[in-house]
Amino acid sequence: MPYPELRPAYHSSDPPRRNGVRTMTFDTEDFGARLQRVIDQQEIRDVVYRYCRGIDRREYDLVRSCYHPDAIDDHGNFRGSVDAFLTHAQQSLAHFERTMHLIGNVLVEPLGAEARCESYAVAYHRLCATRTKPERDFVVGLRYVDDFERRDGTWRIASRVCAFEWSRIDPVAPGGWVPTGSAVVGQIDGSDVVFAAKLPRCSNEGN
Repeated sequence: MPYPELRPAYHSSDPPRRNGVRTMTFDTEDFGARLQRVIDQQEIRDVVYRYCRGIDRREYDLVRSCYHPDAIDDHGNFRGSVDAFLTHAQQSLAHFERTMHLIGNVLVEPLGAEARCESYAVAYHRLCATRTKPERDFVVGLRYVDDFERRDGTWRIASRVCAFEWSRIDPVAPGGWVPTGSAVVGQIDGSDVVFAAKLPRCSNEGN
């Protein structure tokens, strides 16, 4: 949807002057529409990011908050309601030691109380070693194509389709850095540092 340009409110070739200085005024109605578009886009992006946090930290109530109750999710090997998707996600994620969803380009196109959002993503899934296979990463390149709706002032996903682009399996090479000592390690539950009420403010200048 094309949005109005932020244009001067005058229509003369010579803008008004004040004390000999050229001044310019703006159409506040157009400015308000453009500002609302920016706000809508940011609120929608926040939902996309919040979804990734919920999935990677296994905080499924957080994931649920990203969808309207009657939303539909199409994840390729699954298509169904929000409740059914959360059950599917819990079962699928149980196979991985941890995951990390990285969001790249996010294009949000609001149209009133609806919006189309396209988010490029790379999803890493760490698989533990087994008796027959080494530790490895299952990596997927995809796009989240979402129809958002604003209901009661809140943007949430009404329909999601995952468009898959590529995938690969990478062996985990030996020699990587392993967090030790006082290093903070990410957790796949509510004990992760991101959920702390306040981060510590002590220093360790010796390290």
